[in-house]
Amino acid sequence: MKSLSPRLIVSDPDSASAFYQVALGAEEVFRAPPGDDGRPTVVDHRIGRWPFRVSPAVSSWGWLSPGDIGGSAVLLEIEVDDPDGVGDRMIAHGAEVIVPIENRPYGKRSGRIRDPFGHLWIITGELR
Repeated sequence: MKSLSPRLIVSDPDSASAFYQVALGAEEVFRAPPGDDGRPTVVDHRIGRWPFRVSPAVSSWGWLSPGDIGGSAVLLEIEVDDPDGVGDRMIAHGAEVIVPIENRPYGKRSGRIRDPFGHLWIITGELR
């Protein structure tokens, strides 16, 4: 295997891209030209060295967003230096706390947050 890149399916890839850049510090590295509906078919990002993609929901392609399926079928986990700061930025930009970020008995500080596009994230880091 050469690579694995998660692709997050969302209703609005432009808004999602902006959210991930501001809230998670993602860098946009590529944006496909708009398709017939005016939305880019893919926007590539990187957080550190880790890539991920954002694409619009297109039901005829089988690309369904969390809103289309009644929730997120995948749980994304991101380890950061400051889980509280990342969680606070996500919340300030429209995310929802599902499980508060706290010190956990397994030796990490973590919690779960649903981004404004329905994707669930575990935000984790060192204890404080």
